Amino acid sequence: MYLYKATCPEIPNPKQRSARGASGVQSQGQGKLTRQSSIGPGLRPYAPLMLWTANKPNVAVQLKQLEEFLNFHSLSVHDTVAEQLMTIAYESGVNLFDTAEVYAGVCHLLCFFFPSYRRSSFVITTKLYWGGKAETERGLSRKHIIEGLKGSLQRMQLEYVDVVFANRPDSNTPMEEIVRAMTYVINQGMAMYWGTSRWTAMEIMEAYSVARQFNLIPPVCEQAEYHLFQREKVEVQLPELYHKIGVGAMTWSPLACGIITGKYENGIPESSRASMKSYQWLKEKIISEDGRKQQAKLKELNHIAEKLGCTLPQLAVAWCLRNEGVSSVLLGTSNPEQLTENLGAIQVLPKMTSHVVSEIDHILGNRPYSKRDYRS
Repeated sequence: MYLYKATCPEIPNPKQRSARGASGVQSQGQGKLTRQSSIGPGLRPYAPLMLWTANKPNVAVQLKQLEEFLNFHSLSVHDTVAEQLMTIAYESGVNLFDTAEVYAGVCHLLCFFFPSYRRSSFVITTKLYWGGKAETERGLSRKHIIEGLKGSLQRMQLEYVDVVFANRPDSNTPMEEIVRAMTYVINQGMAMYWGTSRWTAMEIMEAYSVARQFNLIPPVCEQAEYHLFQREKVEVQLPELYHKIGVGAMTWSPLACGIITGKYENGIPESSRASMKSYQWLKEKIISEDGRKQQAKLKELNHIAEKLGCTLPQLAVAWCLRNEGVSSVLLGTSNPEQLTENLGAIQVLPKMTSHVVSEIDHILGNRPYSKRDYRS
């Protein structure tokens, strides 16, 4: 069995509405496929629904940042911005939208967008853990997994999600109960697959072992933080899991909560996320000694971006995409301009040669050590 990735397509101008067929979906051409690497018998690809397909970049839209943006605007702006962002994303080739029960303020808007497109033409994921204030409305108990997913489906007016994620580990719930509950919602048709988010490699292995022991369904993917300053888990731990049990990687925060955009170079702008009261931790991180060192490195990286003819955020997203172990990169967005810029990383990806990557590694000085090169 071979793992394939499509070559990078051109991102169309979002302002130019493409011709649609009777189904209302933009027609897709044939992507040029190239064989990338082989995988052994019994191992799944990185994640069944997260691979590149013809003319589809492996980037996805995460609605968390949109949720934060909508908290400060009227409902009419909700509808306009949400529809505009998702239309730009979909027509630019993005086919995965990441949600969570904690993003309830924006998830209900999706039901107005999705009917315009075939459900089979895109992937919807959701995450469970933080559902409400009551003790029984959070965690990964069987009760909350089932009720939380039902609630998410009702808000989005969907029959199923493609992947449901356990949004963090739950030490108060036995692993067998979690795996059995995830298997149940899949067997009931509420989800196609399940995955983990922020779990350690040991916890993922435990879930896999429980699934194999009791003939249940194991997780297929881990959502992990991955960016220029956070590399260990995705570059060392997850490749080992993939080669052992086939668990893939979907990464989030490619711009490190906005740190890598360069907007914090001269302090904390008033309109930035770090200026918000709920993000005091981010402000402290930026103004710390390590934060100042990171800003200095970003200045050097900006020179590389200029040589490649791109912006620093585009370079950062392309750097995440260049990792063969990453099946999808989640992009948080709150306005069309930001989304369009970040999607431009697809054009930068072919320029990420080994020489460019080595230059970046030299500036960062944080490449994690691995005993085995899993990309060989």
